[in-house]
Amino acid sequence: MKLRFLGGTGTVTGSRYLLSDDNHRVLIDCGMYQGVKTLRRRNWARFPVDPGTIDAVVLTHAHIDHTGYLPALVKNGFKGKIYCTQGTHDLCKVLLPDAGYLQEEDAKYAFRKKFSRHEHPEPLFTEKDAWEALKHFESLHYHETFEPVKGFEVTFTPAGHILGSACVHVHHKAHDRTVVFSGDVGRQNDPIMRPPEPIRKANVLVCESTYGDRLHESTDPEIELAEIINRTASRGGIVLIPAFAVGRAQMLLYVIHKIMKEKHIPRLPVFLNSPMAIKATEIFCKHHKEHKLSASQCETIDSHTEFVRTVDDSIKLDSVRYPCIIVSASGMASGGRVLHHLKTLLPNHRNSVVFAGFQAPGTRGDRLVAGVESVKIHGEYWPVKADIHNMGSLSAHGDYNEILQWLEQGTLEPEKVYVTHGEMLASDIMRKRISEKFGWDAEVPDLFEEVEI
Repeated sequence: MKLRFLGGTGTVTGSRYLLSDDNHRVLIDCGMYQGVKTLRRRNWARFPVDPGTIDAVVLTHAHIDHTGYLPALVKNGFKGKIYCTQGTHDLCKVLLPDAGYLQEEDAKYAFRKKFSRHEHPEPLFTEKDAWEALKHFESLHYHETFEPVKGFEVTFTPAGHILGSACVHVHHKAHDRTVVFSGDVGRQNDPIMRPPEPIRKANVLVCESTYGDRLHESTDPEIELAEIINRTASRGGIVLIPAFAVGRAQMLLYVIHKIMKEKHIPRLPVFLNSPMAIKATEIFCKHHKEHKLSASQCETIDSHTEFVRTVDDSIKLDSVRYPCIIVSASGMASGGRVLHHLKTLLPNHRNSVVFAGFQAPGTRGDRLVAGVESVKIHGEYWPVKADIHNMGSLSAHGDYNEILQWLEQGTLEPEKVYVTHGEMLASDIMRKRISEKFGWDAEVPDLFEEVEI
């Protein structure tokens, strides 16, 4: 059995791992590349293997850097099934068509404004392509063993990152070998998600390292967010929170309403301006048995948040001048409605922009957190006068200590660990920490490297 790293190495995006034997090929995750232009260009390159030769795809979770290339994969010849948890399936019904729609809209906008280098900008895939890909999906329960292809037994266990996120356990019956893909590993004490389930057995472990070189802030996120909101509201400003539509948006709404109920912040209007995040919030409430929040707590989030659904209402929100809180996608300010809010709010010193998760190098979020004086949006530069904050304590990824804790909780004795899904320095530091703590043989693979399992 062989494992080939088709993405997710040396970077936190584009997760793609190919498992194969003499008869079958199974792709674990099929993500889009995000961030700097050199990475985004990889989305347009020919897929490293013929999509028609891949027999099945298995997903760890719904985020676009793990699923976003699926419509293009199907468009280019993949004919097999795509397996995932029920939560991931429901979220992908929202994320993938929305991603296709946004790409179409971005291409049209670039054409109208003439800021693309291409005469006729085209999307990587369309909303129609996304719906076509969703026809290939099949969802299963956690701990339910299935065979995506003959001889490969697969099981999902909870990863604690977002709704539906899973570690993927692949057992090859003929070789009696088990490979576990961590996917994105959640926090030990996340406000809304349960901790990741410990791993019991793996001959080979593929482990993420997003925060492999750092620890999250020890500050209480509720206190920190309350201070930012109070300072901003006292000077008549607006708090804008670019948030990942799945996971962070729901957590932020919960925290905001909690500190508002406890009177740590004044009662301010709270807007969720992202059709995708609105639908994801509804799905999150539907699957309330999979996370910490009760049905009544989910109902509180829903009833005390103003959902901004239409484009016209989103445009009207840009004219608001009273203190309020706007949660809008995307989390790295790489696209979506949040860009229009940034253009309105960044030039005013009364406002605050709060990032609540990992900012991939090259994204607008990364540049804003780094302290740039102006940022380019839709072909124009906008001055940055607003306060910029980055709350690492709100991340959905475990830091290196939390991942080590998680690994220690299980009964693992892997022969090999491949450290992926991190910037090069983060992955290498994570490799060293794993080797030093457990004595395991850990390695950071190269892009397109193929290894024997």
